[in-house]
Amino acid sequence: MQKMTRVVLAVLAVAGTTAAMAQSSVTLYGRVNTTVERQKLGDVSTTGMFNNSSRFGFKGTEDLGGGLKAGFQLESGFNSDTGTGSGWTHPTTGMSFARQSEVNLSGGFGMVRLGNFMPESYYATADYVSMHNHNTGSSSDAFYQDPVWFNGLSTTNKIGYRSPSFGGLTIDASVNLHEQTTGGKNGYDLAANYNLGALALGAGYSQVDDDKQLGLRALYTFGQFVVGGYYQRNDENVAGSRNNFRLAGAYNVGASEFHVNVGRANSWSNRADSAATQFTLGYNYNLSKRTKVYTYYTRVNNDANATYGYGFNGTLAAGQASGKDFSSFAVGVRHNF
Repeated sequence: MQKMTRVVLAVLAVAGTTAAMAQSSVTLYGRVNTTVERQKLGDVSTTGMFNNSSRFGFKGTEDLGGGLKAGFQLESGFNSDTGTGSGWTHPTTGMSFARQSEVNLSGGFGMVRLGNFMPESYYATADYVSMHNHNTGSSSDAFYQDPVWFNGLSTTNKIGYRSPSFGGLTIDASVNLHEQTTGGKNGYDLAANYNLGALALGAGYSQVDDDKQLGLRALYTFGQFVVGGYYQRNDENVAGSRNNFRLAGAYNVGASEFHVNVGRANSWSNRADSAATQFTLGYNYNLSKRTKVYTYYTRVNNDANATYGYGFNGTLAAGQASGKDFSSFAVGVRHNF
C-alpha cells in the first residue's frame, strides 16, 4: 500500500507539472535576412550589403481558465548588415520593441488587442501577395500607401479586435489614438480575410481624417502554381486620388521557387505625370524549411513627377528627385528561427 501511495503521488506531481506548463508558454522567434546588392538610382550605382527587415521577438500565452487566454508579443528590429538596433517607426541604436508591443485577451468572443501592431489592412492585401521576399528590402512593393503611416500615427497606441472565424471569414478592426491635446485625428483600420480552400480573398480599409485607402485582394493556388494580386484606391486632400494594383505569381517545384510580380501606380489626379511601374523577377532555393538562398532583380520606372523608390508605403529612395528610376540586383540569405 505504501508503494502504491508513492506511485500515485508521483503521477499526480507529474500531472500537475504538465498542467502548469500547458497554462503558460513563451516563444522566442525571429528572422535574419541579408542581401548583397548592386543598386542604381538614376545614373548613380552602389554596391553594398543590406538588411531586409531582420527581427526577433517574444510571444506567449497564459491559460486563464474558462476558455479565456492572455497573450503578449514583443518584436524588435535590427540591422543584420551592421548588428545595430533598428526600430520600425523610430530607428534607434539600441534595442526597441517599436515593431510590435501588444497585450491581448482572447476567448470564444475573439481577441481584444492593446498596444503597437501592424495594420491588418496591409496584411490582408499588399503583404499577402508579396511572396518572394515577404515585402522587405529593395524589392518591396513601392506603391502601397497607408494613410495611418503617412499621417504620423504609425502602428502605435492602438485598440484592436479580431473576430473568431465564421466559416473561414475573420474580421479585424482597430483605432489609433492620436494622443494630442489639439488638432490630432484618430486613425481607423478594418480588414477581412476569407479562405475558400484554394481561393483566399481579402479586403482592407484605413482612414485618417479625409485621407483614406481601400484595398481588395485575391490569391489562388492550383498544383504547383500560385497566382494573385490586389487593387488599391487612395484618396487624399492634396494629391487627390490614385489607383494602384499588383499582380504576382509563383511556381514551386522541389526546393525551387520562381517568382514574378508587376505593379502599376496611376498618376495622382492633382499631380500630372506621377505614374510609375515596378516589376520583380526572383528565384528562391530552400535549403531547409527555415533557410533560403535567393536572388532577384527589381526595377521601378518613374514618370517625370513620380518619386517612388526603395521600400513600400511610398518610401523614397535616399536623395531621390522626381523622374529618377530605381533598380537592384540582389543575392541573399534568409533564415527563420
